[in-house]
Amino acid sequence: MRTGIANLPLHGGRAPAWLFKRMKVLAEKILELIALEFGPEEIVRRLSDPFWFQSLGNVLGFDWHSSGLTTTTTGAIKEALKNIGPEIGVFMAGGKGKTSLRTPDELLAIGERTGLDVRSLIYASRMTAKVDSTAIQDGYQIYHHTIIFTRSGLWAVVQQGMNEKTRYARRYHWIKTENFVDSPHTGIVTQRKSKLVLDTVAGKARSARQIITEIAKEHPEKNLKELKKLKELNLPRRHALLVQDINPDRIKKILITTYERQPRNFEELLGIRGLGPKSLRALALISDIIYGAPPSYSDPAIYSYAHGGKDGIPYPVDRSVYDRSIEILERAIKESSLGRKEKLEALRRLSKFIS
Repeated sequence: MRTGIANLPLHGGRAPAWLFKRMKVLAEKILELIALEFGPEEIVRRLSDPFWFQSLGNVLGFDWHSSGLTTTTTGAIKEALKNIGPEIGVFMAGGKGKTSLRTPDELLAIGERTGLDVRSLIYASRMTAKVDSTAIQDGYQIYHHTIIFTRSGLWAVVQQGMNEKTRYARRYHWIKTENFVDSPHTGIVTQRKSKLVLDTVAGKARSARQIITEIAKEHPEKNLKELKKLKELNLPRRHALLVQDINPDRIKKILITTYERQPRNFEELLGIRGLGPKSLRALALISDIIYGAPPSYSDPAIYSYAHGGKDGIPYPVDRSVYDRSIEILERAIKESSLGRKEKLEALRRLSKFIS
């Protein structure tokens, strides 16, 4: 299920080399310690939590509210897992831009090295991206996608989209689910809500999903005829938004495909290659106008949050303190491996005191 969404303003620039070098080392020590204390699955569960992920990015020293926190933090984690992943049983694939498109190939390569069956992971990677880019149309184009998983098969997805108009990024978090299309999220975290979106995976859109799937199995000419008729009407505001850039003739090809495939359910429909946002909007429009089964038109975002970070707020990164933190964690890991738990116990006591 999706565990949350975070909205972050676009900031230019990148992490300085001296900082990213330390981020990789500190991330490695934090992940190794979590695996020692709680097991590798706990790493995946925590990364699926948008609050914890944001806090990790802050601890690593990145901007407290920048879109770059997502890409830089996942980049540091991926580099860290190259060193310790095989040992602790946690792996990551994907990244930013073209790297995100190579996620299936990376998963296959990991499968060959480890002997893991990655077919379900490839499907999960593809469907989470498809839901957040097509099933939910909130104005954010996915450009960053990573999947983190364990040998046991537990996975999490962290991906981010960009809204070019508002200059905001929105981060999406998922954890392993068997249902990708029926209220897959447990919470959505954001600083900015859109006034009108198309959400076909909302709980109240169940009847719409069923009708949309049935419409997709009808003869293309029938659907094209309805769409052309709708284009000529003065529609309510939300429908004007849906219909404004739909060209019935251009979606004919995908309607032929859905007709030939006869998908059994909405998830199977969504998984059809070539079915993009415009095709789904067309089917949702027919479902709403003709059959009275509307999807949700509300942004699934619910509430906001804030933390601190690297851009001088609440204070500039202190390199000596950063290096001291790495040193402390390294000693704790070494002594834990030797069977001496005193430093781990001290860390636990400190954690209880702080909380």
